[in-house]
Amino acid sequence: MSEKKLKVVILTHGGAERVLELLAAEENIEIAGVFVETAVEPKRNLKQKIERSIRYDGYLTTIKKIFLSKKKDAEIILSSQNEIEKTANENRIPFYKIENFHDEKTLDLLRETNADLGIIYGTNIIKESVFSIPRLGSINIHQGLAPFYRGGPPIFWELFNGEKEIGITVHFIAAKVDSGDIILQKTLPLEYDFARYGLNYEKFFQEFRILLREPSAQMIAEAVRLIAEGREQRVKQDANLGKRYRLPTKSEKNALLRVLKERRNKAQA
Repeated sequence: MSEKKLKVVILTHGGAERVLELLAAEENIEIAGVFVETAVEPKRNLKQKIERSIRYDGYLTTIKKIFLSKKKDAEIILSSQNEIEKTANENRIPFYKIENFHDEKTLDLLRETNADLGIIYGTNIIKESVFSIPRLGSINIHQGLAPFYRGGPPIFWELFNGEKEIGITVHFIAAKVDSGDIILQKTLPLEYDFARYGLNYEKFFQEFRILLREPSAQMIAEAVRLIAEGREQRVKQDANLGKRYRLPTKSEKNALLRVLKERRNKAQA
């Protein structure tokens, strides 16, 4: 890939501004397009939304979400999408705001870019009909130490299981979630500060995720550089190690609270 530029496309829901900045500065990388999906949640009717919210967040939070936070959440998503559009325009990168990555019109647009590599950064699950379009396939940033922690969300299950560190993994995308060949990995310390957060683990998650942004962007950029230079080393994952984690239910969140209380009491004893 050293004789010509590696042509890449980026698929995201937002928050990939730093990735754009890093890749735009690379002489042997061409960003052929940034695709932002506006439908960030699967289509569900009101009954389905309420039942799902109760399962994962409980009754009180569901009421707050329905009457208080819906507009706020929409504003946050729109702001994030506007920021990445601004960054794309500043760097003269083609920008596409589409409703769904899997629509035929979107698939046609992706094919027209003639991209060598797809970069998935903060999206829902992408089907093979999308991630296989670029000539070399697509890569993904996963905030978890694959294969031990596949799926998500990041931080919750590592904290629940008492891990002392959290991983970041850049890997090629395969049909099964977070199971493709690994390109790069690193770990960061994971330490819960009871003095600062008490039992407010949501605030801890929010601030910790901010800390993950820069190393995640740097790792994606480094992986793309390696691929552009033909120096990437692919490591196959052992599917027998670890497991795929899923979004925690309300009962699992309550269990985490009990675990944190026990750890706090033990530390104070």
